[in-house]
Amino acid sequence: MLIKDITETQVGQQITLNGWIQTIRSSGKLCFLELRDGSDYIQCVAEINSLGEDKFKELESCGIESSLQISGTVSKHPKKEEFELQVSDYSIYTKTNDYIFGTKDDHGPEFLFDNRHLYLRAKSQIAIQKIRNTIIYATYDWMRDNGFTKIDAPIFTPNAAEGTTELYEVEHVNGEKMYLSQTGQLYIEAAMFGVGRVFDFGPVFRAEKSKTRRHLNEFWMMDAEIPFIQQEENMQIQEDLLKYLISKVLEINGKEFAVLARDTKALEDIVNKPWLRMTHQEFITDLQSKGFDVKQGDDIGSDTEMQYMEMIDTPIFLTHFPMGIKAFYTKEDPNMPGYALCSDLLAPEGCGEIVGSSTRDDDYNILLQKIKDHGLDPATFEWYLDLRKYGSVPHAGFGYGLERLVRWFCGLHHIRETIPFPRYANRITP
Repeated sequence: MLIKDITETQVGQQITLNGWIQTIRSSGKLCFLELRDGSDYIQCVAEINSLGEDKFKELESCGIESSLQISGTVSKHPKKEEFELQVSDYSIYTKTNDYIFGTKDDHGPEFLFDNRHLYLRAKSQIAIQKIRNTIIYATYDWMRDNGFTKIDAPIFTPNAAEGTTELYEVEHVNGEKMYLSQTGQLYIEAAMFGVGRVFDFGPVFRAEKSKTRRHLNEFWMMDAEIPFIQQEENMQIQEDLLKYLISKVLEINGKEFAVLARDTKALEDIVNKPWLRMTHQEFITDLQSKGFDVKQGDDIGSDTEMQYMEMIDTPIFLTHFPMGIKAFYTKEDPNMPGYALCSDLLAPEGCGEIVGSSTRDDDYNILLQKIKDHGLDPATFEWYLDLRKYGSVPHAGFGYGLERLVRWFCGLHHIRETIPFPRYANRITP
């Protein structure tokens, strides 16, 4: 059985568990080991009188990450609200005595990520990945319950969606150039005209040389497209989804937050209050009042965003960016010429942008001109322009970066811990 499935009904019963030794210590007559099976942890207590001297000594000679099958009787911990296993027998799958994380040495980040395949076994890393897992499943649940259909966008694309400077170029089997996807947005827009509300969830790639603590070259993104809505409703959908995700991780991942020593009060506080709205112009003005060296029309860098959001305790929808700094498919606000119907959702605790969104241009001629203005080849976007020729409708969409959500929810300093095997400017291994 799995450790997580042990309940009061098993107390006094004999069970068998499989797992790895997380920690182990011995007094000579008693051996205490913490067993991990991936579902949870349990303390196993072995006595020399029960096992016999030879088996006891063999057990106490096992190092951490040794893998075992252990049988014993379930008991209540004498001081904590948890269970223990009183060991009656065991067998060893693999005995380990030289595990590289077996000491209390202060390993630097390069050592940790050179050995990421093993570092993932650390309690903190297990906790992070379980929280990530909750976010993924909760996203699918919310999307299903709110009428969205999952659409799988391609990973190989013939064109750029958000600028050509961040593309990974690869060669097709026939010699044609193609690119690793920056986003699934354009493709799920096409599916939206068939099935209505749509989303995709998968890996995307940005060939950025950035070495900041919130950028990766390969990450997971959820994109959504919704027909017949305006930007205000688009933002409300994002807020509803994110509040649901926060509620689910708070409900499910209490143990993991405890492992991370994450104070979740900041997350709890924002679930039950409305999130803020601020135009790009208002944001620049407020930055200037706080001493930041910025001017109207600037595209604000991530460092500035993060510093600002250290001072704010509520997420902010930053709206109406200048058109010149937004993607070609972004619609201009007819009531604010020169400014886009768009938003970036900025998270508090110094996290900065976690969601990007906009109303999409639904006029064929305007979109064609924008493609040309951005220096893109209209021929490669012929299929995308077709969407504006046949039954075009007002629509909007958004996308969140999974790793940025994980970083925020877990209270992590660097985004590289949020994904099992990070890929950033100077790392493609292991």
